[in-house]
Amino acid sequence: MTHGKIKIRNNQIILYQKIWWLDIKHLFLQRVMRNALLTALQIRIHNNNTNKMKQAKTLTVKTLNKGNVWDLQENDVFRMWTATMKDADMKENLRHFLSIVNTAFDVEEVKIDKPEVIKKYEARGFKVSAIKNDDGSKTKWAVKKHPIMRITDLTYENIHHISAAKLIEVLDRNFGGGWDSISQSIRDIIEQGFDISTTTLPQDRLHNPGGIYEKKVNDGFEVLEIKKGTWVEAIFAKVKPIMEKPKASIDYSERESKKDDEDYSEDAMDHIDYEEEDDSFDEDKLTEESYRTTFDAPDGDLNLEAEEVSDEEDF
Repeated sequence: MTHGKIKIRNNQIILYQKIWWLDIKHLFLQRVMRNALLTALQIRIHNNNTNKMKQAKTLTVKTLNKGNVWDLQENDVFRMWTATMKDADMKENLRHFLSIVNTAFDVEEVKIDKPEVIKKYEARGFKVSAIKNDDGSKTKWAVKKHPIMRITDLTYENIHHISAAKLIEVLDRNFGGGWDSISQSIRDIIEQGFDISTTTLPQDRLHNPGGIYEKKVNDGFEVLEIKKGTWVEAIFAKVKPIMEKPKASIDYSERESKKDDEDYSEDAMDHIDYEEEDDSFDEDKLTEESYRTTFDAPDGDLNLEAEEVSDEEDF
Protein backbone atom coordinates (compact mmCIF):
# COMPACT_ATOMS: atom_id res chain seq x y z
CA MET A 1 0.00 0.00 0.00
CA THR A 2 2.82 2.27 0.89
CA HIS A 3 4.44 1.55 -2.44
CA GLY A 4 1.15 2.33 -4.16
CA LYS A 5 0.84 5.67 -2.36
CA ILE A 6 4.38 6.59 -3.29
CA LYS A 7 3.65 5.68 -6.86
CA ILE A 8 0.56 7.90 -6.86
CA ARG A 9 2.54 10.75 -5.39
CA ASN A 10 5.24 10.32 -8.01
CA ASN A 11 2.60 10.43 -10.74
CA GLN A 12 1.17 13.58 -9.20
CA ILE A 13 4.61 15.15 -9.15
CA ILE A 14 5.10 14.24 -12.81
CA LEU A 15 1.63 15.63 -13.63
CA TYR A 16 2.40 18.87 -11.80
CA GLN A 17 5.66 19.16 -13.67
CA LYS A 18 3.88 18.70 -16.98
CA ILE A 19 1.29 21.34 -16.09
CA TRP A 20 4.03 23.73 -15.01
CA TRP A 21 5.90 23.13 -18.26
CA LEU A 22 2.75 23.72 -20.31
CA ASP A 23 2.16 27.00 -18.47
CA ILE A 24 5.72 28.08 -19.23
CA LYS A 25 5.25 27.19 -22.92
CA HIS A 26 1.92 29.03 -22.99
CA LEU A 27 3.45 32.17 -21.51
CA PHE A 28 6.38 31.95 -23.88
CA LEU A 29 4.11 31.58 -26.91
CA GLN A 30 2.00 34.51 -25.72
CA ARG A 31 5.09 36.68 -25.46
CA VAL A 32 6.30 35.61 -28.89
CA MET A 33 2.91 36.35 -30.44
CA ARG A 34 2.72 39.71 -28.72
CA ASN A 35 6.18 40.68 -29.93
CA ALA A 36 5.29 39.54 -33.44
CA LEU A 37 2.11 41.64 -33.41
CA LEU A 38 3.99 44.69 -32.14
CA THR A 39 6.61 44.25 -34.83
CA ALA A 40 3.95 43.88 -37.52
CA LEU A 41 2.17 46.98 -36.21
CA GLN A 42 5.40 49.00 -36.25
CA ILE A 43 6.11 47.87 -39.81
CA ARG A 44 2.60 48.81 -40.85
CA ILE A 45 2.89 52.26 -39.28
CA HIS A 46 6.27 52.75 -40.94
CA ASN A 47 4.87 51.72 -44.33
CA ASN A 48 1.88 54.02 -43.91
CA ASN A 49 4.13 56.94 -43.05
CA THR A 50 6.39 56.12 -45.98
CA ASN A 51 3.41 55.94 -48.34
CA LYS A 52 2.11 59.26 -47.07
CA MET A 53 5.52 60.86 -47.61
CA LYS A 54 5.65 59.48 -51.15
CA GLN A 55 2.11 60.65 -51.83
CA ALA A 56 2.90 64.11 -50.46
CA LYS A 57 5.85 64.37 -52.82
CA THR A 58 3.77 63.36 -55.83
CA LEU A 59 0.91 65.77 -55.10
CA THR A 60 0.74 68.86 -57.26
CA VAL A 61 -1.30 72.04 -57.14
CA LYS A 62 -3.67 70.63 -59.74
CA THR A 63 -4.23 67.30 -57.94
CA LEU A 64 -4.54 68.81 -54.47
CA ASN A 65 -7.98 68.62 -52.84
CA LYS A 66 -9.57 68.98 -49.40
CA GLY A 67 -8.97 65.30 -48.67
CA ASN A 68 -5.35 64.68 -49.64
CA VAL A 69 -4.21 68.07 -48.33
CA TRP A 70 -4.12 66.38 -44.91
CA ASP A 71 -1.24 64.24 -46.19
CA LEU A 72 0.91 67.35 -46.45
CA GLN A 73 3.16 68.83 -43.80
CA GLU A 74 4.22 72.45 -43.44
CA ASN A 75 7.40 71.95 -45.49
CA ASP A 76 5.34 70.43 -48.31
CA VAL A 77 3.14 73.52 -48.38
CA PHE A 78 6.14 75.80 -48.73
CA ARG A 79 7.63 73.56 -51.43
CA MET A 80 4.45 73.59 -53.52
CA TRP A 81 3.93 77.29 -52.90
CA THR A 82 7.44 78.10 -54.11
CA ALA A 83 7.04 75.91 -57.20
CA THR A 84 3.76 77.66 -58.03
CA MET A 85 5.34 81.12 -57.81
CA LYS A 86 8.19 80.07 -60.11
CA ASP A 87 5.89 78.73 -62.81
CA ALA A 88 4.08 81.49 -64.69
CA ASP A 89 1.42 79.07 -65.95
CA MET A 90 0.67 77.91 -62.42
CA LYS A 91 0.27 81.32 -60.79
CA GLU A 92 -3.38 81.49 -61.84
CA ASN A 93 -3.98 78.44 -59.59
CA LEU A 94 -2.41 80.09 -56.55
CA ARG A 95 -5.73 81.29 -55.12
CA HIS A 96 -7.21 77.82 -55.52
CA PHE A 97 -4.13 76.32 -53.90
CA LEU A 98 -4.31 78.62 -50.86
CA SER A 99 -8.06 78.07 -50.42
CA ILE A 100 -7.48 74.31 -50.16
CA VAL A 101 -4.46 74.73 -47.88
CA ASN A 102 -6.52 76.87 -45.51
CA THR A 103 -8.87 73.93 -44.86
CA ALA A 104 -6.04 72.02 -43.15
CA PHE A 105 -3.51 74.69 -42.18
CA ASP A 106 -3.36 78.04 -40.45
CA VAL A 107 -1.57 80.47 -42.77
CA GLU A 108 -0.47 83.88 -41.54
CA GLU A 109 1.73 86.53 -43.09
CA VAL A 110 4.65 87.56 -40.90
CA LYS A 111 4.36 91.32 -41.21
CA ILE A 112 7.11 92.12 -38.71
CA ASP A 113 10.25 90.27 -39.70
CA LYS A 114 12.08 90.27 -36.40
CA PRO A 115 13.69 87.29 -34.60
CA GLU A 116 11.56 87.73 -31.49
CA VAL A 117 8.36 87.73 -33.58
CA ILE A 118 9.41 84.64 -35.48
CA LYS A 119 10.24 82.87 -32.21
CA LYS A 120 6.71 83.57 -30.99
CA TYR A 121 5.29 81.96 -34.12
CA GLU A 122 7.54 78.95 -33.67
CA ALA A 123 6.52 78.67 -30.01
CA ARG A 124 2.90 78.38 -31.21
CA GLY A 125 3.87 75.48 -33.53
CA PHE A 126 4.19 77.48 -36.76
CA LYS A 127 6.91 76.98 -39.32
CA VAL A 128 8.15 80.16 -40.97
CA SER A 129 9.61 80.46 -44.45
CA ALA A 130 10.11 83.15 -47.08
CA ILE A 131 8.25 83.06 -50.41
CA LYS A 132 9.57 85.03 -53.39
CA ASN A 133 7.11 87.47 -54.95
CA ASP A 134 6.74 88.49 -58.60
CA ASP A 135 8.79 91.65 -58.13
CA GLY A 136 11.70 89.72 -56.63
CA SER A 137 10.95 90.65 -53.03
CA LYS A 138 10.30 88.04 -50.37
CA THR A 139 7.47 87.71 -47.89
CA LYS A 140 7.63 85.51 -44.85
CA TRP A 141 4.69 83.29 -44.08
CA ALA A 142 3.88 81.17 -41.04
CA VAL A 143 2.14 77.84 -41.61
CA LYS A 144 0.80 75.37 -39.03
CA LYS A 145 -1.31 72.28 -39.58
CA HIS A 146 -4.66 72.27 -37.83
CA PRO A 147 -4.29 70.15 -34.69
CA ILE A 148 -6.87 67.41 -34.14
CA MET A 149 -7.37 67.69 -30.41
CA ARG A 150 -11.13 67.45 -29.95
CA ILE A 151 -13.78 65.27 -31.50
CA THR A 152 -15.25 68.42 -33.06
CA ASP A 153 -12.00 68.73 -35.07
CA LEU A 154 -12.82 65.50 -36.90
CA THR A 155 -14.19 65.87 -40.43
CA TYR A 156 -14.94 63.60 -43.36
CA GLU A 157 -11.80 65.00 -45.02
CA ASN A 158 -9.31 64.29 -42.21
CA ILE A 159 -10.76 61.14 -40.66
CA HIS A 160 -8.82 58.96 -43.12
CA HIS A 161 -5.55 60.68 -42.21
CA ILE A 162 -5.25 59.83 -38.52
CA SER A 163 -4.31 56.55 -36.86
CA ALA A 164 -6.45 54.49 -34.51
CA ALA A 165 -4.10 55.42 -31.66
CA LYS A 166 -4.68 59.11 -32.44
CA LEU A 167 -8.44 58.57 -32.49
CA ILE A 168 -8.32 56.86 -29.09
CA GLU A 169 -6.27 59.79 -27.77
CA VAL A 170 -8.86 62.27 -29.04
CA LEU A 171 -11.75 60.26 -27.59
CA ASP A 172 -10.00 59.91 -24.24
CA ARG A 173 -9.41 63.65 -24.07
CA ASN A 174 -12.95 64.70 -24.86
CA PHE A 175 -15.49 62.66 -22.96
CA GLY A 176 -16.06 60.11 -20.26
CA GLY A 177 -19.64 59.05 -20.82
CA GLY A 178 -19.06 56.28 -23.34
CA TRP A 179 -19.56 55.83 -27.06
CA ASP A 180 -23.28 56.62 -26.91
CA SER A 181 -22.54 60.03 -25.40
CA ILE A 182 -21.01 61.21 -28.69
CA SER A 183 -23.35 62.97 -31.09
CA GLN A 184 -24.58 60.93 -34.04
CA SER A 185 -22.96 63.27 -36.56
CA ILE A 186 -19.51 62.78 -34.99
CA ARG A 187 -20.03 59.01 -34.79
CA ASP A 188 -20.89 58.96 -38.50
CA ILE A 189 -17.62 60.73 -39.28
CA ILE A 190 -15.59 58.35 -37.09
CA GLU A 191 -17.22 55.24 -38.55
CA GLN A 192 -16.42 56.53 -42.03
CA GLY A 193 -12.75 55.86 -41.32
CA PHE A 194 -12.73 53.26 -38.55
CA ASP A 195 -14.29 49.97 -37.55
CA ILE A 196 -15.80 50.64 -34.13
CA SER A 197 -17.17 48.12 -31.64
CA THR A 198 -17.91 48.38 -27.94
CA THR A 199 -18.51 46.09 -24.99
CA THR A 200 -19.34 46.69 -21.34
CA LEU A 201 -18.26 44.10 -18.79
CA PRO A 202 -17.45 43.86 -15.09
CA GLN A 203 -13.94 45.09 -14.48
CA ASP A 204 -12.69 41.69 -13.30
CA ARG A 205 -13.98 39.95 -16.45
CA LEU A 206 -12.86 42.36 -19.16
CA HIS A 207 -9.33 40.96 -19.48
CA ASN A 208 -10.20 37.26 -19.20
CA PRO A 209 -8.01 35.08 -21.46
CA GLY A 210 -9.72 34.28 -24.74
CA GLY A 211 -12.29 37.03 -24.24
CA ILE A 212 -13.35 39.74 -26.65
CA TYR A 213 -10.70 42.14 -25.32
CA GLU A 214 -7.85 39.78 -26.10
CA LYS A 215 -9.30 38.86 -29.49
CA LYS A 216 -9.74 42.49 -30.54
CA VAL A 217 -6.24 43.48 -29.44
CA ASN A 218 -4.74 40.52 -31.30
CA ASP A 219 -6.71 41.62 -34.36
CA GLY A 220 -5.01 45.02 -34.33
CA PHE A 221 -7.64 47.13 -32.57
CA GLU A 222 -6.76 50.04 -30.29
CA VAL A 223 -8.76 50.14 -27.06
CA LEU A 224 -10.11 52.87 -24.82
CA GLU A 225 -11.38 51.77 -21.40
CA ILE A 226 -13.96 53.90 -19.61
CA LYS A 227 -14.74 53.01 -16.01
CA LYS A 228 -18.37 53.02 -14.94
CA GLY A 229 -18.32 52.01 -11.31
CA THR A 230 -17.44 48.32 -11.12
CA TRP A 231 -18.05 47.97 -14.87
CA VAL A 232 -15.87 49.05 -17.77
CA GLU A 233 -16.87 50.07 -21.29
CA ALA A 234 -14.24 49.18 -23.87
CA ILE A 235 -14.24 51.02 -27.22
CA PHE A 236 -12.30 49.22 -29.94
CA ALA A 237 -11.08 51.12 -33.01
CA LYS A 238 -9.30 49.95 -36.13
CA VAL A 239 -8.56 51.80 -39.36
CA LYS A 240 -11.07 50.88 -42.03
CA PRO A 241 -9.65 50.20 -45.51
CA ILE A 242 -10.64 52.85 -48.01
CA MET A 243 -13.04 51.29 -50.48
CA GLU A 244 -13.28 52.71 -53.97
CA LYS A 245 -16.83 53.62 -54.85
CA PRO A 246 -17.99 51.85 -58.01
CA LYS A 247 -18.84 54.23 -60.79
CA ALA A 248 -22.45 54.14 -61.88
CA SER A 249 -22.78 52.79 -65.40
CA ILE A 250 -25.71 53.52 -67.66
CA ASP A 251 -26.72 51.14 -70.39
CA TYR A 252 -27.32 53.64 -73.14
CA SER A 253 -28.12 50.90 -75.66
CA GLU A 254 -31.09 49.81 -73.55
CA ARG A 255 -32.23 53.38 -73.14
CA GLU A 256 -31.95 53.98 -76.88
CA SER A 257 -33.85 50.75 -77.52
CA LYS A 258 -36.66 51.85 -75.22
CA LYS A 259 -36.68 55.26 -76.85
CA ASP A 260 -36.90 53.67 -80.29
CA ASP A 261 -39.83 51.55 -79.14
CA GLU A 262 -41.60 54.62 -77.82
CA ASP A 263 -40.96 56.53 -81.02
CA TYR A 264 -42.24 53.60 -83.03
CA SER A 265 -45.39 53.22 -80.96
CA GLU A 266 -46.18 56.92 -81.33
CA ASP A 267 -45.16 57.58 -84.91
CA ALA A 268 -45.49 54.23 -86.64
CA MET A 269 -49.14 54.76 -87.48
CA ASP A 270 -48.20 57.87 -89.41
CA HIS A 271 -45.58 56.12 -91.53
CA ILE A 272 -47.22 52.80 -92.40
CA ASP A 273 -49.15 52.65 -95.65
CA TYR A 274 -52.10 50.34 -95.37
CA GLU A 275 -53.52 48.68 -98.46
CA GLU A 276 -57.23 49.09 -98.80
CA GLU A 277 -59.15 45.87 -98.44
CA ASP A 278 -60.86 44.60 -101.58
CA ASP A 279 -64.41 43.72 -100.62
CA SER A 280 -65.39 42.66 -104.18
CA PHE A 281 -66.50 39.04 -104.65
CA ASP A 282 -64.50 36.86 -107.03
CA GLU A 283 -66.20 33.52 -107.63
CA ASP A 284 -63.12 32.05 -109.39
CA LYS A 285 -61.06 32.37 -106.24
CA LEU A 286 -63.46 30.33 -104.18
CA THR A 287 -62.35 26.85 -103.18
CA GLU A 288 -63.77 24.20 -100.97
CA GLU A 289 -61.79 25.75 -98.12
CA SER A 290 -63.91 28.84 -98.53
CA TYR A 291 -66.97 26.92 -97.38
CA ARG A 292 -65.45 25.66 -94.13
CA THR A 293 -67.47 26.87 -91.19
CA THR A 294 -67.27 25.95 -87.52
CA PHE A 295 -70.01 26.37 -85.00
CA ASP A 296 -71.18 24.92 -81.71
CA ALA A 297 -74.16 22.62 -81.65
CA PRO A 298 -75.35 19.62 -79.65
CA ASP A 299 -73.96 16.31 -80.76
CA GLY A 300 -77.41 15.00 -81.64
CA ASP A 301 -77.85 17.67 -84.29
CA LEU A 302 -74.66 16.80 -86.12
CA ASN A 303 -75.58 13.32 -87.41
CA LEU A 304 -75.86 14.34 -90.98
CA GLU A 305 -73.62 12.00 -92.99
CA ALA A 306 -71.50 13.20 -95.87
CA GLU A 307 -73.02 10.79 -98.35
CA GLU A 308 -76.51 12.11 -97.64
CA VAL A 309 -75.51 15.47 -99.02
CA SER A 310 -75.50 15.91 -102.76
CA ASP A 311 -74.43 18.85 -104.88
CA GLU A 312 -77.98 19.25 -106.13
CA GLU A 313 -79.50 19.69 -102.67
CA ASP A 314 -80.77 23.08 -101.82
CA PHE A 315 -79.91 24.36 -98.39
